[in-house]
Amino acid sequence: MRASLGRVVVTGGAGFIGSHLVDALLDETPAQVTVVDNFKRGRRQNLASHDGDPRLRIVAADIRDLKEMYRALDGATCVFHIAAQSTVMGAAADVDYTFSTNVVGTYNVLKAAAGQQVRRVVFASSREVYGEPVSLPVDESHPLFSINSYGASKVAGEALCRAFARERGLETPVLRLANVYGARDFGRVIPHWIDEARQGRDLVVYGGEQVIDFIWVGDVVRALLAAAGAEQNLPPINVASGTGTKILDLARRIAQLSSSGADIRVEPRRSIEVMRFVGSTDRMSHLLSIDPPADPLSQLANMIRIPAGAAA
Repeated sequence: MRASLGRVVVTGGAGFIGSHLVDALLDETPAQVTVVDNFKRGRRQNLASHDGDPRLRIVAADIRDLKEMYRALDGATCVFHIAAQSTVMGAAADVDYTFSTNVVGTYNVLKAAAGQQVRRVVFASSREVYGEPVSLPVDESHPLFSINSYGASKVAGEALCRAFARERGLETPVLRLANVYGARDFGRVIPHWIDEARQGRDLVVYGGEQVIDFIWVGDVVRALLAAAGAEQNLPPINVASGTGTKILDLARRIAQLSSSGADIRVEPRRSIEVMRFVGSTDRMSHLLSIDPPADPLSQLANMIRIPAGAAA
């Protein structure tokens, strides 16, 4: 990690992944941190532990507003671009917001970064860019065959990163995140099932044949910091565990850990969801010096012990 990070900007910094990254930046580096968030999914309580820290500035703004991005990125040395419509189902429910945020918003961040002489923008992409894989594990040379609006928007974001790198000299490392889980998340399968199990309700599995690569948010933060601090330009990198978890096994594990007696109910699969993904972790290991965990779901028990709504 470069000691000279200076002032960094985290778009989506009050959200799930962003707030954990802000924690690490403030706790582990001397950086000045500006959070940019429209608070659609982000929550101020996620940053409450840093109240009063003079190194933290919070800007309530939308990445779709180019003028706001120019103001927020003034003087920044590095940008972590995490802000997005970040769920597959949410993207399908509001395609216009998905496009304007994930595509136009990413363009705005890149344009403002280039205009303000920012050196590096670390882009949080997604394994959804691959669509249904041809074979497993999926390495970064796999074609980008996204099958849903969310994945398509991230493919467009990656293309914009490449264009700004070539045309404007902006360093734009791309991290393709697998299914990230951890505290402060909501609306995705793990936090949803934990909430359901706590209340003794059935865990509804759509399809049941899916195989998913889950990665702990702490490992994702380490990858983001490593990408920001890398001395060389980086190719796209999967941030994944390299281990496939059957979705039914995940439901059973949550039900068992919660000791709630929750039943598991299988419903027909949803066509916009990818059925299987396991990411190759070779580049993550070699270029970011992050080895995949032996048990990618080892933090589930800690999540279940955290009271609902806690920001830890």
